[in-house]
Order: sequence, then C-alpha cells, then structure tokens
Amino acid sequence: MRTEAETEPGVVGEARRLVAAARRELAGEVRARELLADCARRLDQPLRVALAGSLKAGKSTLLNSLVGQQIAPTDATECTRVVTWYRNGSTPTVTARAADGRAANVVVRRGGGAHGLSFDLDGLNWGTPGTREVDHLEVEWPATALAATTIIDTPGTSSLSREVSARTARLLTPDDAKVPGADAVVYLLRRLDDADVRFLEQVGTAGNGAGPLGVIGVVSRADEIGAGRIDALHSAREVAARFAGELERTGLCQAVIPVAGLLAFAAATLRQQEFAAFQALAGVPVGELSVALLSADRFARPDLPLPVEPGMRAQLADRFGLFGIRLAITLVRLGARDSAALAAELTERSGVNELRSVLDVQFGQRADQLKAHSALSALDRVLTAHPGTAADLLLPHIRTLLADNHGFAELRLLGRLRTDEPGLPAAELAELIRLIGGSGVAAPLRLGLPADAASATQCAEAIAAARKWRSRANHPLADQFTAAACLTAARSAEGVLAQLTPLD
Repeated sequence: MRTEAETEPGVVGEARRLVAAARRELAGEVRARELLADCARRLDQPLRVALAGSLKAGKSTLLNSLVGQQIAPTDATECTRVVTWYRNGSTPTVTARAADGRAANVVVRRGGGAHGLSFDLDGLNWGTPGTREVDHLEVEWPATALAATTIIDTPGTSSLSREVSARTARLLTPDDAKVPGADAVVYLLRRLDDADVRFLEQVGTAGNGAGPLGVIGVVSRADEIGAGRIDALHSAREVAARFAGELERTGLCQAVIPVAGLLAFAAATLRQQEFAAFQALAGVPVGELSVALLSADRFARPDLPLPVEPGMRAQLADRFGLFGIRLAITLVRLGARDSAALAAELTERSGVNELRSVLDVQFGQRADQLKAHSALSALDRVLTAHPGTAADLLLPHIRTLLADNHGFAELRLLGRLRTDEPGLPAAELAELIRLIGGSGVAAPLRLGLPADAASATQCAEAIAAARKWRSRANHPLADQFTAAACLTAARSAEGVLAQLTPLD
C-alpha cells in the first residue's frame, strides 16, 4: 500500500517524493542530510514572504499595517540591522539566535507614539560565557495574518555596513545549497535607482532562477510623494506605473503598487479619541486649517487656536502624518460618522487592501507552487554538490519540473506581462491575464464565470478557451513572445478542464 506522501497530487507531491528519494540515497552524507531535511520541512510550513528594500523604505511600518498590530519596531534600533522572522504563535515571544544556534529571550518594551515598541538587545543572556552576536530574531505573535504566511523583515539593502546589507542577500539568494529563506518577496521602493535594479536582478538570476519566484514591488511611504497633499496617492500611482515600466530590465515584479503604510496602520488602530479630534478639526474653516497644516511642528504648536489640545495634535501628526490628517478631516466632512466608517475609508485609500489582494492572488493562492519551487531549487543544488550517487538520476526530473511546471510558467508570464505586451488587442490581453491566474486561480475566476457556474458551463468555456488560445499560438504572424504567451494560456485552460473532469 502506498503512503499518503507517495500519492499526494500536484507539484508539492512531486517535490515531496523527490526529496524523500534523495534523502534515502544521501543518508550517509551528513551535510546533505541536513539540507534535505530542511527541504522536507519547508513543504509543510507556511509560505515565507520577505519584505526587502533600502534603508528607511518603511518595511516595518508596512509589516505592522499588514498584520494590523504593532509587532515590529519602526525606529532605527539595532534590531533593524538583523533579519527578523514573524510567525504565528499562541503568546507573544521574541527570541534572539546566534550563528551557533544558541538562543536568548528578548525583552519587549512598549512606550507611546508611533515608535512605541522596541526589542531590547542589550545584555542578552545566552546561558554560556562569551560574546554572541545576534544572527536573527524570531518573533511569535498571535495574529490571523501570520497563520498561513511567515513574514520576514530584512535589513536595508543600501546600508552603510556591507555586512548588514549582505544579510538580506544571503537570505534571498544563498550562495550554497540551502533553501532560499523566502518563497516570495515584497520589495519596497522610494526611488528606483541602480541599487534597486541590481538587487532585483540578483534575486531574479540567483542560482539560475533558484531565487524566490514571486516578487511584488511597493512604492512605499506613498503619502510622502507630493509633500503630503490630499492627492498624494494619485501622484504615487503615477510613480508606480513609471517604476513598473522601468523594471522591464528585470522582468521580475508581477505588480508595483503604491501603499501609505503609516496611514494603513493608523487606520487599523484608530482610536475613538482620535476620531473625536478629527470631528472637531472638521469644523475649523478650511483656510485656517490649511495654515495650521503647513508642517507637523506648526500643527502641534500650543499657541494655535484649534479645538484640539496640542498633545493630541502631536499624536495625530505622529501616527497619521499630514496627508492622513488632511484625508481624515476631508472624509469626516464628506460623511464618515463614526470611527469604524472612517477607519474603513482610510484603509481603502492607503492602498493596503489592494496590496493584500495582490498578495493573495499572486502568493497566497499559489503558496504550494512557490514552496515547491524553493524546495526543488534547493534539491537541485544539493544533488549537484554531492554527485556520484544514484540520486543523480533524479536531476533530469527535478529540472524538468522547474522548467516546465505550468504554475511556474504562469507566474513568470505574469511578471513579464507587467512590462512586455504581446501583440493582442486590449480585451484579449485582459482575458489572457485572467486565464493564467492574474485575478485568482479558482476555475470560475480564470474563465470569467460566476462562482456558482455549473460544471458543464465551466467545461464548455474551458474547451473553447483552450481551442482559441492554441489557435492564437499557431497563428503564422504571431511573434515568439505572443505565441508563447498564448500557448501558456491554452495550457491553463486545459489545466482547468483537467480539474473539472478528473480521471477515475
């Protein structure tokens, strides 16, 4: 009788069987055994998504906004210089780990304001004599957002310390046979300079494609574009579109999205007294309020005749920024009658909901494919580094899966379609993107049908789509990229059909 692992369908099942076979053949190689055990564990763990970007790009603030709690310090302390893993846990704990595996508990301190959380790395008790440098931090926190996804906060890629910057590179693009530390990356941009492009190219070409398969770009601190004006996010969206075009050289990002992380987090944690303050400020004449909001320092001055006391004004400036204050007051004037309604409006306008949607479609719904890609890439490198055994016979199958697995092909094509357009009319291009999973991987979403569409209707639509896109792929005037994209869409339709009509 075959075990459950031996009959598990899909690319994860294939990866699990190949890892198990390699472990049997390399059981006598200590280092290979450790690396292969890591491969096997990764297939059972939550998806790992890394937040990367330059110094002060807003990674920790974005993490807090995605989780909806302040679990990451946002001030420039020592903890921002090390890789920090955020996992779901029953109770909040923070653990420091040294390179030799020794662990020490970290004291968490809370204060006031937007930077009120800090991890105290001074005086860590490692349990044994000798100085031990912190290799990484592990944070366990009860948070729904972390149940299916582990988020990894990385040091700035443009740190003045070469070692600090190298920590992020080692996590995402290990130079040995280790599994990449992350299955997918959210890369934060404030500008798009050569350092950003080089880093994205490094991720995309690591180990002949063995780096993370999914990469989403975020124009971070989007509210600061346009000096905090009420139309700042519109300006940020234009910047995001320009960045997406300029990233053509990498062919990597599957999307570039503007997000005001500070506003998103403030909205998620909006307090009743803050809403009351916005209500009071909404009654101030527009001209008078505009003068008060020329700067954060001016807004908090005690001599201004505003109906909110200076301490609360300083808190609003710290938590929401000038853009957030202007937007919140405008929304109150437009009819936001309670704190829940205001929080929902601010969250929507921050861009974080759009980011969550893209993360779900591109990462969450493809978690198995992304994890399998990481495991198979590492398995390829382990076997290459330990030749001369029967495990060598596994390599052709592994490399075929990495090259030909259709889920991987869809992800790569979605990345290219953000910057390269095939020779198709706009309506057909939108249909192609939907069919390869650009709006979600469920069959009705791919086919453009209602979620409750009958199975027969879905089958008929999938057959028609497969025929249509194979015909497009074989058109004699189609260029190579267009033909390849159409063939990928045809295979996606055939895959949907296979799901709807499984073999007995």
